[in-house]
Amino acid sequence: MHFRIDDEVEVIAGADKGHRGKILTIDRKNNKVVVEGAGKVWKHVRRSQKNPQGGRLSKEMPIAVSNVMMIDPSTGKPSKVGVRYLESGAKERYAKKSGASLGEIAPARPQYAKK
Repeated sequence: MHFRIDDEVEVIAGADKGHRGKILTIDRKNNKVVVEGAGKVWKHVRRSQKNPQGGRLSKEMPIAVSNVMMIDPSTGKPSKVGVRYLESGAKERYAKKSGASLGEIAPARPQYAKK
């Protein structure tokens, strides 16, 4: 999974198809992400000292990683994400549609540097 928190993604399947938002949390064990404003449900809360009113709270629920795609920064459209090594040996994420860089994910290592 090549996602990071604060990445801009678009939901490509499910009830919120077409919704764009930032990733708030990532559950790598279960391959799920929480996208800002997507997958909203109502949680019914009993009255307590913390919440004296009680009632219904709206919250985002996790979405499967297979149902979201990264937004390509150069075109603004959804794109798959790939990983490649730079000439210095550093590892970076890139948008497969346009080839635009999405930032480095690992420092330079001599064994991966191009000679």
